[in-house]
Amino acid sequence: MSTPLHDALAKARAENRAALIGYLPVGYPSVDVSLEAMRAMVAGGADVVEVGVPYSDPVMDGPTIQAAAEPAVRAGVGPADVLRAVRAVADTGAAAVVMSYWNPIEHYGVARFAADLAAAGGSGAITPDLIPDEADEWLAASDAHDLDRVFLIAPSSTDARIVSTAKASRGFVYAAAVMGVTGAREAVGSAAAGLVGRYRRLAPGLPVCVGLGVSTGPQAAEVAGFADGVIVGSAFVRRLLDSPDAAGVAAVGTLAEQLAAGVRG
Repeated sequence: MSTPLHDALAKARAENRAALIGYLPVGYPSVDVSLEAMRAMVAGGADVVEVGVPYSDPVMDGPTIQAAAEPAVRAGVGPADVLRAVRAVADTGAAAVVMSYWNPIEHYGVARFAADLAAAGGSGAITPDLIPDEADEWLAASDAHDLDRVFLIAPSSTDARIVSTAKASRGFVYAAAVMGVTGAREAVGSAAAGLVGRYRRLAPGLPVCVGLGVSTGPQAAEVAGFADGVIVGSAFVRRLLDSPDAAGVAAVGTLAEQLAAGVRG
């Protein structure tokens, strides 16, 4: 099985670099502007776009992402908008992966979500609050539609948890290298490299991509030195919060260029 996500990570590896994975929630400041920002992200050099599903109780998201997701929830942004965003990203040639808490997927219908995601050109989904032990329905649905499924590991994960997560994952394993909520940080720190090292020792094979709060090209370069992919979310969202218009879209593209230069450095 080969998805656009698999191909994007393989292409980056063949170019001896990390992949750049960017996140934006659908619907902020509007659905149309969020789609334009995703396209700008790809034009700037992102290999993969995490299409964020706005959620009313985002317990793992920091204040920046919450500030964008809450208005989208109030505006009624829903599954049809998310699938439209997936198609928009896929049409650029980049890989589109949905990033969603489990409740919205379960509410939509797991089998239906998998079928519709595949039909829209999506590669799979990242489910941060779903652990493999409780994912039987998603494992079956993703198998049925040849979708990637990305589960998370953290510095607190036991060795056994890292092994079982890698076994259940497809596409890549998401290393959430800072404990707590997401958000841009001033420095990379050592936890990320340590977690990636543990993962590679225990479960070599599947790529490991790091979400850490990266916001600059030099930080991206540092993470790219030990990870297969660099995941950036809050820094992109901040560009739209600061300017929820065409200028914000342009700023997203400029940041993608800076980060892409970092991962290629």
